[in-house]
Amino acid sequence: MSTDGATDQRPWTELPRATFDLETTGPNPMTARIVTASLILVAPDGEVLRHGEWLADPGVPIPEEAAAVHGITTEHAREHGAPVRQVTYELASALGGLFADGVPVFAFNASYDFTVLDRELERHELPPLEPFPVVDPLVLNKQADKYHKGKRTLGVLTEEYGVELKDAHTSAADCLATERLGAAMARKFPQLAMPAGQLHEQQVQWAKEQAADLQAYFDRIGKKTTVNGEWPVRPGRAEQ
Repeated sequence: MSTDGATDQRPWTELPRATFDLETTGPNPMTARIVTASLILVAPDGEVLRHGEWLADPGVPIPEEAAAVHGITTEHAREHGAPVRQVTYELASALGGLFADGVPVFAFNASYDFTVLDRELERHELPPLEPFPVVDPLVLNKQADKYHKGKRTLGVLTEEYGVELKDAHTSAADCLATERLGAAMARKFPQLAMPAGQLHEQQVQWAKEQAADLQAYFDRIGKKTTVNGEWPVRPGRAEQ
């Protein structure tokens, strides 16, 4: 299916789109390994057209704290999962096909998921993926609702926007909720309903500005940390 959505000048809300989520071995995208992945293609009205699921044996033990979040233990992954290199290849190929067709891919906190995937591709000596166009409801919310009070987790924002999120922290549930959340935000903030390629470029700039604002806040309160504003893939090398 070729939609040419990256160059199509219609708003992304009028075109098919996909949504993507990973569950992994940990919070650091430089070291995290893929455990589960979901990739769902939806029609402009939100109807699910295709649904892909992967379970990987990440090749390393899954920490108990990660298994407590997504429910996949090391033993389960080893018994039922495909080799992580195979999952990484299949997932990147599927995403690459969508991007080649110009289909925007939604990901909540996209710089985490796409950085994890990028590091896995490097780790397994597979060709890199160029994610474009990507739509990230976290970046959109920070831009459109700058003075939002409280956390901006997927759970908090889906509740705020009336989006159903069952089985949170499974990649399939988080995946579909991310697309639904993006669509709800576009209804509330119509300025977000622009062509997908244009929105991607806007988010690159917005993410940098948001990171700079957060860095300035941390500097003011004396918190010693560095905020990375690169989006949707953070630079760096894969760590073991």
